[in-house]
Amino acid sequence: MHKKELRLKYKALRAGLSQDAIEERSLAIANQVAQMDIWDKLYYHIFLPISEHKEVDTEFLLQVLAGKDKEIVVSKSDFETRKMTHFLLTDNTKFRKNEYNIPEPVDGIEVPVDKIDVVFVPLLAFDTKGHRAGYGKGFYDLFLSGCKKDTLKIGLSFFEAEEEITDVFENDVRLDFCVTPNTVYRFG
Repeated sequence: MHKKELRLKYKALRAGLSQDAIEERSLAIANQVAQMDIWDKLYYHIFLPISEHKEVDTEFLLQVLAGKDKEIVVSKSDFETRKMTHFLLTDNTKFRKNEYNIPEPVDGIEVPVDKIDVVFVPLLAFDTKGHRAGYGKGFYDLFLSGCKKDTLKIGLSFFEAEEEITDVFENDVRLDFCVTPNTVYRFG
């Protein structure tokens, strides 16, 4: 299936989820991640959800990361350059929603991309080969392509894998894992 079709399909599926279902599935995803063998790293990048788009609520995962005493990194997006600037999440971090309702840090301690060990990646859909479809702006592909070779890329999804995304581009960055409420997919 093409990314455009997948975007429509999964936006509609998400729109059908109740707030209770989002919370229940987000908690199940965090519990799956907590069982993974990824906790020997230090810097973990996490996205903050756009609640209006019914994205995975990463609050539970933030609690897991804090409980494991990890350095948590959040980003701010520049919509002109499509680049992201990464900041250490601290007790003093203040957030403001941007024009797309993405909660972003106002400022803080900047973290260079080569320090980031694990990235939790938002997505709309993914396939059995580790390709993903996001909103189509390319922010995460640009960000992930600048990460270290061994940075783990972990997608978070309410739904299971599609068989194949047929219009994958050369600069699309594949996931290493994708976690759903029921499954942890591992990709070659």
